Amino acid sequence: MIIPLFPLQSVLFPGGRLPLRIFEQRYMDMAKVCLKESTSFGICLIASGEEVAGAGRKPAAPHPVGTLAHIADWDMQQLGVLEIIAQGGERFRLLRRWTEDSGLLRGEIELMTAVPVLPVPGAYARLVPLLRAIVEDMEAGAPNAPAAPHRFFDAGWLGMRFAEVLPIPLAAKQKLLELDDSIDRLEIIYRFLESKGLLPDA
Repeated sequence: MIIPLFPLQSVLFPGGRLPLRIFEQRYMDMAKVCLKESTSFGICLIASGEEVAGAGRKPAAPHPVGTLAHIADWDMQQLGVLEIIAQGGERFRLLRRWTEDSGLLRGEIELMTAVPVLPVPGAYARLVPLLRAIVEDMEAGAPNAPAAPHRFFDAGWLGMRFAEVLPIPLAAKQKLLELDDSIDRLEIIYRFLESKGLLPDA
């Protein structure tokens, strides 16, 4: 499967929503095709290089694991600046990549194993009310608010949503994205919150 790639200083998780402002021509053209043909593109965290192209800038090299994205919503309130909401789909592994003449990065990918729906183990039950409070605290209709339906019962969904909002380095978010085991992800998140004294009383 060959897709256009959008390297960013952000990590998009499956089921997540990421607001983006697009102004570079290569990405404007990519977005037009995605909207017209209802196709997806890949969002990858930048491993090295620059997000915005320019003379003397090192081109962005992405991490090998990213997330498929489709454009859930878009607007253009300012001429030449396209505002989109990227909705996260399946995770993928990048097999090879190349740069087109336009500067757009394109890659051959394989989809990774879908995260199964698993109940939240009792040991991590304290995470559920905390995430409920975080989601309720988000402004209704905020572009980065989790899309409905909210699956607080699902260990995979719960872990992905926490990984989005935790104030941790991007490299740590990338590691959480790459994990295949939802329970391992919850364990890491639980221990982090516990160490910061952020968990609600049992």
